[in-house]
Amino acid sequence: MLEFHTLDVFTETPFAGNPLAVVLNADTLPPAEMQIIAREFNLSETIFVQAPQNPAHTARVRIFFPTAEIPFAGHPTIGCAIHLACARHTGDFETLITLEEEAGLVPVTVTRQGIHIEAEFTAPVLPFPVKTGLPLDLIAASLGLTPAQIGFANHRPATHQGGPRFLYVPVDSLGTLDQAEPHEPHWSALMALAEVDSAYLYTPGQHSDFQARMFAPTAGTYEDPATGSASAILAAQLWASGALAPGTTKLALRQGIEMGRPSSIGLTIDATAQGIVAVRVKGSAVPISSGQIRSP
Repeated sequence: MLEFHTLDVFTETPFAGNPLAVVLNADTLPPAEMQIIAREFNLSETIFVQAPQNPAHTARVRIFFPTAEIPFAGHPTIGCAIHLACARHTGDFETLITLEEEAGLVPVTVTRQGIHIEAEFTAPVLPFPVKTGLPLDLIAASLGLTPAQIGFANHRPATHQGGPRFLYVPVDSLGTLDQAEPHEPHWSALMALAEVDSAYLYTPGQHSDFQARMFAPTAGTYEDPATGSASAILAAQLWASGALAPGTTKLALRQGIEMGRPSSIGLTIDATAQGIVAVRVKGSAVPISSGQIRSP
């Protein structure tokens, strides 16, 4: 039997944020069995913890959608780091958790002060643009919108990558964000053309810098309440849109509002005149359950 824990990530409120399963002592578990367990939990992601390949690091981890393994993801990184840090420390603390992920080494600083705990990771890959000039009529039809509702200011749809790849779709208002949902057959046509399996919609927020939604039905998650990797890669979209200046920019992101699982994500971007040099994502997590699960 394998020990597991679940946490709600990017929130301090139980049953909000993005649920995560953390499976411990998974060293002898083959990837095919990890996939079966991830499908059993049926959460947006499940993370499996193994002994590190380098003893100077905290752990090696593997991250799975219900349908496939992925090289990096934000909410598993935050939730797993907080769980491992709290297992090692009591009282107030600040500690470094270093995770060996398939995309690379991910350092995570975990801090607890009283009842407040948060973790901040540095993205293992700097995000970069992949594709622009996608047809607005197809994007609009795939979301049940009109072309006039796509984009605001200098923000236009594009794909960006930083480990995973996402389609970024700026929309003109919170009302439009609330209205959007995937529509077939246009959605599958857009995903094929953009060479992605998910779309991150965003617009200026009322209680945040940006409010966002993430749709990924072809990846097994119709809508994701908090997407840390997409939040990190949003930095490239913001740079391409002229929304960042050289220096350090700190942004507050909200996601999951429309699906009743509000999530809060902190995004910090360091840039020079030549471009982005570092991206960090911050969030909290709250434990929900623990138990044992059979090996397949």
